[in-house]
Amino acid sequence: MRLGVRLGIDVGRARIGVARCDAGALLAVPVETVPRAPDGDADIRRVLELTEEFGAFELVVGHPLSLSGAATASTDDAVAFAERLARAGASVRLVDERLSTVSAQQALRASGRSSRTQRPVIDQVAAVIILQHAIDTERASGVEPGRMLTTDEGSSPL
Repeated sequence: MRLGVRLGIDVGRARIGVARCDAGALLAVPVETVPRAPDGDADIRRVLELTEEFGAFELVVGHPLSLSGAATASTDDAVAFAERLARAGASVRLVDERLSTVSAQQALRASGRSSRTQRPVIDQVAAVIILQHAIDTERASGVEPGRMLTTDEGSSPL
């Protein structure tokens, strides 16, 4: 098991949920929700600022596939965002995130939050689920989860 802080990233069309784990890689906790910047780089810059602030050595980005494992429009969006982070110098790992948002909604509903009050935190909870699953999987298997993006994936700069 690799020790050290990681950030979990749930990429959505309007918002990006961010979570982090402790240096012992035991527990993921919510950090913040970053607004998407469709025609700018403010979202990338904020995630990189959080990476530095928490001393994270790796970003675990949710890879949203359909239940059958096929790519979707959301898959392409998340991968493009992850590639931009990698090109900016971050160490980025894509991990399967199927049903993370559904699980987040169920957890928030079970805690008594209405759909309306879930909106500001749903992305953070999904990021927690993505990151917690990744660190639990690595701890149980001894294998790094998902796949590491290389900086040569994708050709355009930030």
